[in-house]
Amino acid sequence: MLTHHNATPRNPARVVILGANGFIARDLAQFLPAQGMAVEVIGSARVDLLQPDTASQLRVRLRPDDALVMTSALTPEKGKDVRTFMRNLTMAANVCAAIESSPCTQIIYLSSDAVFEDQPAPFTEATPRAGIGLYGKMHAAREEMLLHSAAVAKTPLCIVRPCAVYGPGDTHNSYGPNRFLRTALKDGRIALFGDGEEQRDHIHARDLSRLIALCLTRRTEGALNAATGQSVSFLEVAQVIARLCPRPVEIIRQPRAPGAIITHRHFDVARLRREFPDFQCRPLAQGLAEMRDELVAG
Repeated sequence: MLTHHNATPRNPARVVILGANGFIARDLAQFLPAQGMAVEVIGSARVDLLQPDTASQLRVRLRPDDALVMTSALTPEKGKDVRTFMRNLTMAANVCAAIESSPCTQIIYLSSDAVFEDQPAPFTEATPRAGIGLYGKMHAAREEMLLHSAAVAKTPLCIVRPCAVYGPGDTHNSYGPNRFLRTALKDGRIALFGDGEEQRDHIHARDLSRLIALCLTRRTEGALNAATGQSVSFLEVAQVIARLCPRPVEIIRQPRAPGAIITHRHFDVARLRREFPDFQCRPLAQGLAEMRDELVAG
């Protein structure tokens, strides 16, 4: 369940974002000030979360009335090995030490739907968090670490688990809308694995920022899956993009890796709709059209 500690929406005194260069951190740093929120962005150039003095560095920067948003993570393109897994846990351990010794008013942790293994049924917030690979297990472990430290500090923790995120500021260029639109605009082609029949949910980065802002103003506590509730196939995504592009786009089918399993991922967003009934995600075609316009404009 979710608990809203602010019955009436109210901006926090200040939002401190851990992570300056990530896709979501950059969008939050643009969006939150436009909502009247004071924002302090702390990137690795200022505080390296891997260093032993992280906790003391954060302690002198955090105020009791701050809301802390942790977006910092080494994503899969930075490594899928044990070393990367442990570096991510080290970051979380150092942040946890800071939280326990210097409590703030709220913590929001940007997790991932990778905490959920593939399954036929739609994911809910209560779905067991077995984790996909070391990346998913890392986020599941971080969630538990932060839950423990938030309880010690008596600070509300909100865990936000987004599905696949797309938008013009994407830094990962992962398979899906982000890569498809870029290659369509640049090369006039989109490469699918097989027939692209796997179904996924996709949320626009600005919609994710809007949702995080709602959690900040309500001082929300608990877990929330950030998704649209509408999963579509990669082929459908490619077809939408082809229609949006100003030049002809060829959709190419590439062989799958030997032994590749076709999986689908769906979300039950009942909790999101119940807790934030006025929140609506933009339709995929609209979000992709906006992304196209921004990419074309440069």
